[in-house]
Amino acid sequence: MDSTYVIRKARRDEEPLLFDLWHASVRATHSFLSEEALAEIAMEVKTKFLPNVEPDVIVDATDRPMGFMVMTGDSIDALFVDAGHRGQGLGTLLMDAAKSGRTSLTLEVNEQNTAAWAFYHRCGFTDSDRRAQDDAGRPFPLIVMKWTRQLPLEPSG
Repeated sequence: MDSTYVIRKARRDEEPLLFDLWHASVRATHSFLSEEALAEIAMEVKTKFLPNVEPDVIVDATDRPMGFMVMTGDSIDALFVDAGHRGQGLGTLLMDAAKSGRTSLTLEVNEQNTAAWAFYHRCGFTDSDRRAQDDAGRPFPLIVMKWTRQLPLEPSG
């Protein structure tokens, strides 16, 4: 992986780019969404979500966002990587940044998004709960996942 990636706060003028990145990523990973459901969620992301959050973006050497993450406290609310750059370690870099300085994290992942679920498991998350609907009451089950930092064992003595 190229070592020229940097994580920084997104700028407000990058919202349209982040929306496009989100949209392409969801199209690549959320095949369970109907066109109608995707359009409804996209409108929420564009008008309600992105304008009200402060994402961290991972950018390449040209300062172009390749992925982003949104956190509230110790909860990862969103983590998306550009569809054309999945599998290149960018999600892992964002996840490492999220874990830095924390002892635990939680997140929710769509049950049907098995690739994301597997990624979070590889990052050390475990399933802790299941919700039958998303936050808007739509029938898209969510798996609640938790990560806890493993503290080193005390030396016996």
